[in-house]
Amino acid sequence: MFSNQSIRRVSGMLLTTCIAGCATPPNQISASYVSPLQYAAFTCEQIKPELLRVNSEIVKVTGVQDQVATKDAVAMGVGLILFWPALFFLASGDDKKAELAHLKGEYEALEHAAIQKNCAIADELRAAKAQREAFEKKQRAEQQKAAIAY
Repeated sequence: MFSNQSIRRVSGMLLTTCIAGCATPPNQISASYVSPLQYAAFTCEQIKPELLRVNSEIVKVTGVQDQVATKDAVAMGVGLILFWPALFFLASGDDKKAELAHLKGEYEALEHAAIQKNCAIADELRAAKAQREAFEKKQRAEQQKAAIAY
């Protein structure tokens, strides 16, 4: 009824579509450009709470993005190995890639503004960055553990 070549083509298109629909892990999302000029009028006292707010949002959105990426990876594994209709669940619409990239860009712009103004918040910047990196490291470890379990 169907030739092997047509089955391969359809399978390849389905696989390509599903892979493109997978959410990106948060540690692979780069910051989008946000101009530090929007913070030029901020004082050091205004920059500090804004940096902490943005960092908190980054941690929150990173967690959501990691959950979505993990769910997509599991669905891909199940779909490829056991049940191909599971591949249709990959395009869940919960991807926070753009939001996370923008938040990372905001953070970088705030850091730049703080450096330009010689603000005395270098220790807080290092602590916030360490918090973010620790969270990402923890998420990677959990993702690797989940991948091994499946």
